[in-house]
Amino acid sequence: MREYEIAAIPADGIGPEVIAAGLQALEALQQRCGDFKLRVQHFDWGSDYYKAHGRMMPEDGVAQLKRFDAIFFGAVGAPDVPDDITLWGLRLPICQGFDQYANVRPTRILPGIVSPLAGVGPGDLDWVIVRENSEGEYSGHGGRAHRGLPEEVGTEVAIFTRVGVTRIMRYAFRLAQSRPRRLLTVVTKSNAQRHGMVMWDEIAAEVAPEFPDVAWDKMLVDAMTVRMTLKPRSLDTIVATNLHADILSDLAGALAGSLGVAPTPNIDPERRYPSMFEPIHGSAFDIAGKGIANPIATFWTAAQMLEHLGESAAAARLMSAVETVTSEGVLTPDVGGTATTQEVTDAVCRTIRGSNV
Repeated sequence: MREYEIAAIPADGIGPEVIAAGLQALEALQQRCGDFKLRVQHFDWGSDYYKAHGRMMPEDGVAQLKRFDAIFFGAVGAPDVPDDITLWGLRLPICQGFDQYANVRPTRILPGIVSPLAGVGPGDLDWVIVRENSEGEYSGHGGRAHRGLPEEVGTEVAIFTRVGVTRIMRYAFRLAQSRPRRLLTVVTKSNAQRHGMVMWDEIAAEVAPEFPDVAWDKMLVDAMTVRMTLKPRSLDTIVATNLHADILSDLAGALAGSLGVAPTPNIDPERRYPSMFEPIHGSAFDIAGKGIANPIATFWTAAQMLEHLGESAAAARLMSAVETVTSEGVLTPDVGGTATTQEVTDAVCRTIRGSNV
């Protein structure tokens, strides 16, 4: 019996609902497979913890998480706590503290889900967006001076290092190399940002010869939004900065039908520390507690966590169950259905228990 230690941090908004759904599916999967066990420990960190303690997690929170094999994360953000406090108090310290520098966001249209793009269905849109996750525009460097005065100044300094750009570029090329099309698109804004972005372009050109079997091209981020919308079949693997990939992956999720089906792993490729797995959709406080949050992104995220842990067969079984359920039309309202979170979860669990994949 292979055993793994999992830290579950449901956190805010719909996070507790979808993490509970994900853990329910993982429990059904463990029972069906019978050859691995996830030992889950829950952490009550998040905005409610902040209101009680003045911080989003304990001072030694990152140290507490270090012993785990993976982190299963819900969402962060609350309407009555400033967003910079929630993000910089919980998610970013974990990502940066464990050097989870590769944020990988797969996107494809699942069976039964309709894309807003006319004439585009399953198989036509199949991307993986690789987001540099440790520096760039979210480095936290900068400041404000002369607060409240007419001459107030705010600066936000984007930090790009040769080490950081080179390692994410190699990761993206390797990922592209592992996919059937072996195609990578490098996204920057080097026409207007002539230092860090030009360095991105230069390092891409330096790394490319290491992967002669990968075709690659470059796009400016504004033009990339047009290409994603009008020519989705022309793309496969995409690599971009922290900010650009954050924005593009939200667009990708919408084009695939909903952010409710979009997963994310935050990976330490060298496996020095635990990686963290979270759905893209965020805390979605407008639907929290209504029982209609889409758990598909969490199931897909759980499958990626299993894949990372080496449980490829279980991951495939989970995704097969998800696609069976979506193809049967058991869908939450965000993708045109009427099912509740629990109804989708129950359907996935039933399919897992009856599967022979």
